[in-house]
Amino acid sequence: MKLCRFDEDRLGVVEGDRVRDVTPALEALPRVSYPLPRLDPLIANLALVRERIAAVITSAPRRPLAEVRLLSPVANPGKIAAAPVNYRKHLDEARGDPAIHHQNQVGEIQRVGLFLKATSSLVGPSEGVAVQHPDRRNDHEVELAVVIGKAGRNIARASAMEYVAGYCIGLDMTVRGPEERSLRKSVDSYTVLGPCFVTADELRDPTRLELSLSVNGEPRQKANTRDLILGIPELIAFATSFYTLHPGDVLLTGTPEGVGPVQAGDRMLAEIEGIGRMEVAVRAAR
Repeated sequence: MKLCRFDEDRLGVVEGDRVRDVTPALEALPRVSYPLPRLDPLIANLALVRERIAAVITSAPRRPLAEVRLLSPVANPGKIAAAPVNYRKHLDEARGDPAIHHQNQVGEIQRVGLFLKATSSLVGPSEGVAVQHPDRRNDHEVELAVVIGKAGRNIARASAMEYVAGYCIGLDMTVRGPEERSLRKSVDSYTVLGPCFVTADELRDPTRLELSLSVNGEPRQKANTRDLILGIPELIAFATSFYTLHPGDVLLTGTPEGVGPVQAGDRMLAEIEGIGRMEVAVRAAR
């Protein structure tokens, strides 16, 4: 199943170039009160929501997907964890380009570990990217985003895929400079998820997915997830050796070579096999 959030927090099921409005299925979610849970309620209760979707979908109204405003498919991730330099060619690229490394040491992911992005940086494809610090280089990084489905700590590699709820396309935007990664990558609108959330049962083999990104029609990035240095199970095991992952947490798996700058007025097109494609406009921040 492919789920999306659109317009004013509507819930949709994507069917080709159409979306069915199944927002009434959200009534299956339990009511919460303060303090709010540190997870995404939809992902935590995905099975209940899918049951309700099955009951309402035949009568759900349909709209052209191109006419809706796509939000991030995951509304409330407790955290966004990201893998730096997790493709070998991008590691070489980052080490060889001073405009990328800014005299920072670029180490292997096994040594430098993961980093966290602020959840306030999260937007959907229709919201677009607002460039901050236009005097610096602002780069695109397309990635496979893994959405965690249940809580886990010290998860073994062998069982890690049991904790995956599904997948999205992710854009890990970054301001180049000497500061720590988490600061430069946590700018408002610098984490884009979309166009939909594909449940794990629909995307059965995420280890061999073609992914690409173009800017204004110019190809920039193209790779396959089989080229990841640390695969999804290894990343989950690595992350949970330090902290608990909760339902709705997002794991950005790393970007391939070909990262490059964007500026206001550009349009990015990101695609991942089995998930879809999302077009994201770049604008100047107010």
